[in-house]
Amino acid sequence: MDKITHITQVATVGIRVTDQQKAMEFYVGELGFEVRRDVPFGDGRWIEVAPPGATTTVALVPEGAPAGIRLTTRDADADHADLRAHGVDTDAEVVRMGPAVPPMFALRDPDGNNLILIESS
Repeated sequence: MDKITHITQVATVGIRVTDQQKAMEFYVGELGFEVRRDVPFGDGRWIEVAPPGATTTVALVPEGAPAGIRLTTRDADADHADLRAHGVDTDAEVVRMGPAVPPMFALRDPDGNNLILIESS
């Protein structure tokens, strides 16, 4: 099968945590990761940590937010259309939340694992 997407990298693996602060303290204090992002997100925070020098991060996802693997793509709209045309289980539309948030959509693999494609510039 020919490549049909514009995916460029595995950016973030999101894991659901019950206590973001405790999880961050574990990853930073016990595993030696560094905090790459810690910003407000809904009722909680969006926290990403990674080993020093790593390009892929681990998102410590608050309860209720979608966990899964975040992949970057050069063209979210084209990937969404192509994947839907090939029968892949995707969200109905590409999500747009304003200029500060890049276009994105979720899809599920055959086992129901959640993947989120986020457009990068």
